[in-house]
Amino acid sequence: MTTTNFFFFIATLLLSCHILAGAAGDFVRPIDRSLLGLNREEKVSHFKLYWHDIVSGENPTSIDVVPPTNKVNTTTKFGVINIMDNPLTLGPKLSSKLVGRAQGFYASTGQTEADLLLAMNFAFVEGKYNGSTITILGRNPIFHQERELAVIGGSGLFRFAKGYALLNTYWVDPKSGGTIVEYNVYVIHY
Repeated sequence: MTTTNFFFFIATLLLSCHILAGAAGDFVRPIDRSLLGLNREEKVSHFKLYWHDIVSGENPTSIDVVPPTNKVNTTTKFGVINIMDNPLTLGPKLSSKLVGRAQGFYASTGQTEADLLLAMNFAFVEGKYNGSTITILGRNPIFHQERELAVIGGSGLFRFAKGYALLNTYWVDPKSGGTIVEYNVYVIHY
């Protein structure tokens, strides 16, 4: 083997090792923001929607999937987990125009106060936002006048979304527990 062939062999071997090591260990790489459409100016949008939590009747939109045990505080329903697919409408009446669904769950996480951990997607079904989602997460102390949750992301027209949602209880049925909540959602997106 000549010296030139030897150096060529070593260079090829080192390059192969580098490529194989890179394939196994480097799974993150920087990319140009414009490839993801992030070269556009950010927009700020405000959505005013009504969230209908229907927990009784023939077609509830929110159901208990984990009931509380008898051993814990029952005044806050600590430990209850609900799955929901709640209507989102433009007005407070359920007959108002449906613009999306709030899909996710809430769990009673407060032992001394009625606090919920709320995690959901606003899945839009109307207009240019049809098929897009906004993801909302946070603590919801339901008896406070106004609550604030974080917008932590989204999909479709709301990729890379961030912002917050202000919640105000509009109506509660003390008999059934059904609730209508006004959501004012402020979203920064591209």
